[in-house]
Amino acid sequence: LVFPENGYRGPDIIETAKAIAEREGFDTLNAMNEADRVALFKEEGLKEKLARLEETLSNFRVTFDNWFSERSVHEADEIHHSVEALKALGKVYEKDGALWLKSTDYGDDKDRVVIRDNGVPTYLAADIAYHRNKYDRGFKEMIDIWGADHHGYVCRVKAAMAAFGYDPDKLTVLLLQMVALFRDGQLVKLSKRSGDSVTLDELIEEVGVDASRYFFLMRSLDSQLDFDINLAKSRSNDNPVYYIQYAHARIHSIYNQVREAGIAFGDYSETDFTALTSEMELELIKKLAEYPEEVVQSAEHRAPHRIARYLYDLASMFHSFYRQGRIIGVDPALQQARLGLITAIALVLRQGLGILGISAPEKM
Repeated sequence: LVFPENGYRGPDIIETAKAIAEREGFDTLNAMNEADRVALFKEEGLKEKLARLEETLSNFRVTFDNWFSERSVHEADEIHHSVEALKALGKVYEKDGALWLKSTDYGDDKDRVVIRDNGVPTYLAADIAYHRNKYDRGFKEMIDIWGADHHGYVCRVKAAMAAFGYDPDKLTVLLLQMVALFRDGQLVKLSKRSGDSVTLDELIEEVGVDASRYFFLMRSLDSQLDFDINLAKSRSNDNPVYYIQYAHARIHSIYNQVREAGIAFGDYSETDFTALTSEMELELIKKLAEYPEEVVQSAEHRAPHRIARYLYDLASMFHSFYRQGRIIGVDPALQQARLGLITAIALVLRQGLGILGISAPEKM
C-alpha cells in the first residue's frame, strides 16, 4: 500500500483499504480507471470510518442525536448562499481579488477572507455556512467544543453570525486543551501523520470506560491534562475513580453486614439525626449540603470537573469517617443516624457518578 504524500499513515487505514479490496474484488478494482477507483475507496472508507466512530463513541457512552456532514454544506451550495447573503447585507467586500468579511465591525481585530482570490472558500466560509444552518434550525443555545489552537476563530464566527442578524451569545465555544498520555512515567509520543497513535478504543480496552471518562473529566477544559495510563489502570486509592467507586462499594458492604446482623434499616423518617454530633459527622453533613449547588454551578459554567472533584472530596471524607468511627455496633439511635448518613453519601456518590456517565458498583 502506497500512502499519498503527507497522508495519514495509521494502521487502521491499511485495514480499511484491505477490507474494501477484498470485498470489491481485485479484478473489479483493476478494471476501473484510477479516478473511479479512488472515488470508490473514498466513499466506502468514509462509511466504514463513520460507523467505527459511532461504535467507539457508543462504547464510551456518548450518543449523538444527529451526525452532520460538512460535505452536505458543500453539496447544497450553502457556502455560496451564505456568502451571497452577506454580500446582500453589505457585510463583505472585495480586496486584492478576494472577498473579506467585515468582522472588525463586530469586535474582531481584523477583517477575514471568506473567498480566496482563486475563488476557493476558506475554512471560515464553511464554518459560517454550518453555523448559519444551526441558527436556521432554531436552536436556542449552541455549544461547540474546539481545540485550543482554534481560539482565533471564535470572534470571527460570532462576527459572521452577528452580521446575519443572529444573536451571537446563543453560540458558546468551549476550548479544549490537548491531552498528553503517559505510560511508565514516560510521555507517549503521538503523530497522526506517521501513524503513531493510541485510539480511544485501545484506551478503553486498557483502562476501562469508567477510568477513561473520569480522567478526561477531572480537569477543566482549559487545563492541560496529563493522562497517566498506569494510574488509570491501578486498583488503588491513588486512582481517583477507583477511590470514589470504592467508597460507594464500601457503604454497600456495610449494608450487607447490617443485614447479616438482622438490623432493620432504610426507613429514616423517624431517625433522630441530632445524634450526629462529632466534627467529622457534621463536616460530612455540610459537604452533602453543598451537592445541589455544585451541580447547578457545574451546569451553568460547563464545568463537569467540579462534580468529579466534589465526589473525590466526599469519598475521601467518607473513608476517613469509616476509619475513625464505628458505624454499627454502637448505640441503636446513633447507629441508625450513621446508617442514614452513609445512605445519603451513597446516594450522592451514585447520582454524581451517573451525571459523569460512570458506574457506581456495589461490590469491588
